[in-house]
Amino acid sequence: MNFGPLTTEADSFAIMDKAVELGINFFDTADVYGWKPGEGVTEGILGRWFAQGERRDRIVLATKVYGDMDSEGRPDPNLARGLSARKIIRCCEASLRRMQTDWIDIFQMHHVDRACPWDEIWQAMETLVRQGKILYAGSSNFAGWDIATASCEAARRHFAGLVSEQSVYSLENRTVELEVLPACRHFGLGVIPWSPLAGGLLAGALEKNDQGRRKGDIFEKRLAAKRPQVEKYEALCKKLGEEPADVGLGWLLHNKVVTAPIIGPRTLGQLTGSLRALEIKLDGDTLAELDAIWPGPGGEAPKAYAW
Repeated sequence: MNFGPLTTEADSFAIMDKAVELGINFFDTADVYGWKPGEGVTEGILGRWFAQGERRDRIVLATKVYGDMDSEGRPDPNLARGLSARKIIRCCEASLRRMQTDWIDIFQMHHVDRACPWDEIWQAMETLVRQGKILYAGSSNFAGWDIATASCEAARRHFAGLVSEQSVYSLENRTVELEVLPACRHFGLGVIPWSPLAGGLLAGALEKNDQGRRKGDIFEKRLAAKRPQVEKYEALCKKLGEEPADVGLGWLLHNKVVTAPIIGPRTLGQLTGSLRALEIKLDGDTLAELDAIWPGPGGEAPKAYAW
C-alpha cells in the first residue's frame, strides 16, 4: 500500500528484491492502492517489477476488488464500489494488465457487498477461474457470518469458495477473535491480518514520539487514549529485550489460525527489521501479561458472552 504514495518506485523494487532474497513469497496489494482514482498506481509498480523477468513464478500474488475505480471526472456505474459481476470481471482484467501477469493467485473481495447476491458474485469468480485469470478467491473485512454465508453458498454451487480472510487484527484490536477467527478455522481459511501494529501504536510509539517522530493529530489522539496500555506494553518489551514491533508481530504468529501478517514495509529497514518476529517465542506467562495489557473480547462466541 505504501508503494507509490510513500515509497518511490526504485525503493519499492529494492524492497521486493530483498523480500524474495529473504524467502518471502506472498505479495498483497489492491487496485485502489496509490489513491489516484482509477489508476491502480501500486499494481502498476508491481507490474513493472514483474516485467524485469524471472519473478512472477516465485510469487503468490494477491490483489483486491471492491473499491471505486472510476477515473476522475469520468463516472462509470460499473466501476463504482461493489461486487457486481461486471465490476469483478472488469477489475480483474484491469489488474492483470497493470501487473503484467496472466493470473492472480488470490483475488480478494476488499469488502463485503451485501446488496449483491452471492450467486452473482460466485458466478463471476467461477468464470475467472475457468478462464485461468484467478486461482482462488479470498475475502477481506468480512464478518464471521459473511464468511459462513459465502462459504456455504459456494459449496452449494460446488465451487471452492473462500481460501483466506484479510482482517484488521493486532494486540490492540482483537475483535476478530470473537467470531471471524473461529469461522476461518471452521471453514479452513487462512488469516492474513492487516495493520498488525495498530498503525504504529505497537511499534515503539512512545520512544519514537520522544525522538520527535510524530505521525499527526489522529495518531496523537489514539496514543493519548491508549497511553497507559502502551507504557505497560513497551515496559514489558524492554523486559523481554525485544522491540515492540517484533513482539506485536510475534504475538500474531503464535496463533495457528494466522498465516502471515501484512507487514506493509515503507522502507528496506522496516522489511529486514521485521524478520526478528519469526524467532520470537512467547511463553505462557508473557502471553498472560500481554492479555492483561491488551485484553481480547473474552474468547470465542458465544462462550465470551453466554454460558
